[in-house]
Amino acid sequence: MMNVQETVVLDRDTEAIMIPAGNKVVIQEGAEVGIVQSLGGSFTVTVQGHMLRIDGKDADALGKEPPPRPELPENASAEDIEQAVWDQLKTVFDPEIPINIVDLGLVYDCDLHRLEDGNYRVDIDMTLTAPGCGMGDVIAADARGKVLAVPRVEEAEVEIVFDPPWDRSMMSDEARLATGMF
Repeated sequence: MMNVQETVVLDRDTEAIMIPAGNKVVIQEGAEVGIVQSLGGSFTVTVQGHMLRIDGKDADALGKEPPPRPELPENASAEDIEQAVWDQLKTVFDPEIPINIVDLGLVYDCDLHRLEDGNYRVDIDMTLTAPGCGMGDVIAADARGKVLAVPRVEEAEVEIVFDPPWDRSMMSDEARLATGMF
């Protein structure tokens, strides 16, 4: 179990996802939760011995600020938008691993396609550290939502693939150092 960084009392009923099963639950107002990870705008908490993930949109229930929305200049180029997409993907974390999905090497492909109206569609292929991960759909939905927050991105599709299979050699040097996986 991870170490609790801060204990707070929820000020309203809050939707959460059980880790690692991925089941949705509601934590009742007044429940005492221990925040064990606060990265990328989402929170990993413990409640009565269970580990759960609370989305950033519910940060206020923990007395926290929601994550800021990305901003781009009005005349942003395709390269600026692509960089903003990658920056957003770096705010997506596995709730059990304090490393973003880009540095973990989980994002295999990220393609921007210009739409007729001048906005963009983003197609992402990503994988998971383990094929049976119950949090896979949650992580993919988080990635999709954060990419859709980028100005001028109107559509986003995240597909979970397992070819090639993930291994630790796909991690960035920083991620290998942080996890001790050299």
